[in-house]
Amino acid sequence: MAPGKLQLPIALDAMGGDNAPACVLRGAEMALIRHPGIRFLLFGNRYILEPLLASIPILKAASSIVHTESVIASDDKPSIAVRRGRESSMWLSIDSVKEGKTCAVVSAGNTGALMAMSKLILRTLPGISRPAIAALFPTLRGECVMLDLGANVESDAEDLYRFAIMGDAFARAVLGLSRPRIGLLNVGSEDLKGRDEVKAAAALLKASVADLNFHGFVEGNDIAAGTVDVVVTDGFTGNVALKTAEGTARLIRTYLKDAFSSSPVAQGGALLASGALKAVKDKLDDRKRNGAMFLGLNGIAVKSHGGADAYSFCNAITVAVELVAHHINTRITEEIKLTAAGSQLPSYAAELSQVTEGESD
Repeated sequence: MAPGKLQLPIALDAMGGDNAPACVLRGAEMALIRHPGIRFLLFGNRYILEPLLASIPILKAASSIVHTESVIASDDKPSIAVRRGRESSMWLSIDSVKEGKTCAVVSAGNTGALMAMSKLILRTLPGISRPAIAALFPTLRGECVMLDLGANVESDAEDLYRFAIMGDAFARAVLGLSRPRIGLLNVGSEDLKGRDEVKAAAALLKASVADLNFHGFVEGNDIAAGTVDVVVTDGFTGNVALKTAEGTARLIRTYLKDAFSSSPVAQGGALLASGALKAVKDKLDDRKRNGAMFLGLNGIAVKSHGGADAYSFCNAITVAVELVAHHINTRITEEIKLTAAGSQLPSYAAELSQVTEGESD
């Protein structure tokens, strides 16, 4: 099928990821069954992809291949990838979004290279200086959105404010919430605690004319508790929190497996509790939440885990579909414009001055 006739065209970096291209194609097949209206442009080596597609008729009928033999390696430095990878499957798939041939791109490839290329090719939305990586976290109440998860090691008050706007739009689109509760991650919930940038961001959010449901400061234990629907922080802190949560989930799974296989009695207990254990395993399955978006770019780019299997990659594609369907970039742009029109984003220096003056009273 010609690209111009695609219903909801999604670009796939078919060669990106530890298990590509087989897992990318199987994931695309699952996504196609889940969302029959989507079509795919597959970027990669035709001579590798065509034999695999031949065994997946439903996907072959809904896909076109853009041939390239260049691939970004998982250990390539972003700067080198940008300079040498302009004919790569990653670069060409991102460029298809810029050219309007596709609505979104999904890749399980090198995160740093994907971010660098996406920012260079797609640029940022008006009013956004820095993109942020956003993804879903499991909580006792369901799921929450957290950002930034690594795009920006340092963020000032205005960055955090814009992250909140972008996270709000993401939660509305993916979680279907009408007024997501937003929290700023801090070392305490009290107004006087935390870095100056975080306190100034809180003041900006309280004064915003945008329709933001700002809860206030939250602590690390509030993330899993589901205290808020959107957790906003800088990329350094967010990435540490993400990796800690993933490691803790693996630790719990390992402890449970070891405990229930330690003796015949324990194995019998595991058999009796199989239903409950399956439910726990399902809740801890991070494959269900695969798919992080680079929010703030002038185009939709979704990052899948590098080691994703087919089911996991399918869920990353689903994130892309939902973001396109809910016009996430339009939502972000409208809220940024509303903020600018209301003059509710004073200079960082002035806002910080107000906060520090309040501390000395």
